[in-house]
Amino acid sequence: MNTITKYHKVSSYEANIGEFDKVLLLYSGGLDTSIMIKWLRDNYKIDVYTLTMDIGQQKDDLESIKQKALKLGAKEAIIIDAKDDFAELVISKGIKANASYQGDYHLSTPMGRVIISMKVVEVCKKKNIFCVAHGSTGKGNDQVRFESYITTLNPKIKIIAPVREWMMDRNEEIKYALKNKIPTPANFDFPYSVDDNMWGMTWEGGEIETPEEIARIEEFLTTYTLAEKSPEKPEIIKIEFKNGLPVRLNGEELKLSDLIIKLNGIAGKHGVGVVHMLEDRLIGVKNRGVYELPAAHVIIKAHKFLEQYVSTRNLNEYKSMLDIKWGYMCYGALWFDPLMDAINAFNDKVNEIVEGTVTIKLHKGKAETIAIKSPYGLINTSFNNDEGHNFNVNASAGFIEIYSLQMNKAYNNKFLK
Repeated sequence: MNTITKYHKVSSYEANIGEFDKVLLLYSGGLDTSIMIKWLRDNYKIDVYTLTMDIGQQKDDLESIKQKALKLGAKEAIIIDAKDDFAELVISKGIKANASYQGDYHLSTPMGRVIISMKVVEVCKKKNIFCVAHGSTGKGNDQVRFESYITTLNPKIKIIAPVREWMMDRNEEIKYALKNKIPTPANFDFPYSVDDNMWGMTWEGGEIETPEEIARIEEFLTTYTLAEKSPEKPEIIKIEFKNGLPVRLNGEELKLSDLIIKLNGIAGKHGVGVVHMLEDRLIGVKNRGVYELPAAHVIIKAHKFLEQYVSTRNLNEYKSMLDIKWGYMCYGALWFDPLMDAINAFNDKVNEIVEGTVTIKLHKGKAETIAIKSPYGLINTSFNNDEGHNFNVNASAGFIEIYSLQMNKAYNNKFLK
């Protein structure tokens, strides 16, 4: 065990041994949280209640996760279906913001942490629990998200972050699990871990975190079809939007959570939405991840295309800057900051007319927007007949003379005197 650095608690919200008799553990069934049940019971002498959230995981078996928690000693294993709340309260805002961070990462994990934190506070209130434990590492973003959000929503809750305390690296955690006969999905032959929800699956661990090595995606991207193995024939789909949100997929009206889940299967079949990211973590280090975001990738691309079609150039320019800010704030654990509320209010206003149907071609890992229709589209079909807006070409020369006036004068003042 690594004992080079001993962890010292310095924050007022960190729980101390003996301070509580029960704790709510955010439980995924992965390596960290699986060994955490025993570790908390042994080191804190505390009853462990586990909370597992159904937010549309694309691969997890939630019932087996529940049974595993009970078998490992949990006092109670709680499962909450939060799919609709996740889609309607969180993802919907991301869609209107064209959610992305430093490229095509559509923020599945950061948005998932928001709804989980909201539900944690609700469960704590029902169960009269004032201590929460999570499995986030001391070098990652999620510790900031969980602890910031939970203590913001209920300042009385204290936090235990065992991964910061126990000073085990991943290999030592696997050894601990083997020694204590704790089954985990990670082992020496499969060192990968995934955060999974309906908006995306984010993979880390193993050679993924060594940028000079090629990530062996064929070993862990097993939920959907790899692009090179996807169908030779492209598939054409249509997504209909209303007030900026998708409401129909190929003509079928669906609630948002169901539409996202169904689209994952359709786009995933074509290998769409696999992203190799090298990103700036919140705490200042670089990190590489490989992400699977089939539905998110298609919806964001279609939404952005439609939004640009119905909005003016000035509005598109300004919103693109706010979209970047929204992405950084979402990634950076600032969901409940007043600025986020203000940007969301702006996005709601912009999206009042983001309505119409986008046609997308899915083929060999790509999603291409190939047609668009909207009653609010700002397009001139033809300059030469009565279709679309009338356009007076006689005004063009005068416009050009006025438009280029400053450039003309500045150039001549500098070079021709």
